[in-house]
Amino acid sequence: MKDLKFEQKRSLSRLEAADQLEALAAALRHGGNAELDLGPGTMTLRVPEELKTEIEVEVGEGEIELEIEFKWPTAQSAAASGGHRG
Repeated sequence: MKDLKFEQKRSLSRLEAADQLEALAAALRHGGNAELDLGPGTMTLRVPEELKTEIEVEVGEGEIELEIEFKWPTAQSAAASGGHRG
């Protein structure tokens, strides 16, 4: 079971999508406790110096799907697994 899940689906113009990606890029660039503007509110996430990424492109059934995924451990799981690197 997930501790927290937020999902948002909506239609955006190309420029609105670019603005959303720029805001995400700024949060990643800032690191630490970064604030993400998610439309209905703001979420603060701890962003580490290194994270795992996955980019997936699927073409089929008359549409293109582009997924960009970022993953990193929560502070609890990093501490429990001895994930602190010095």
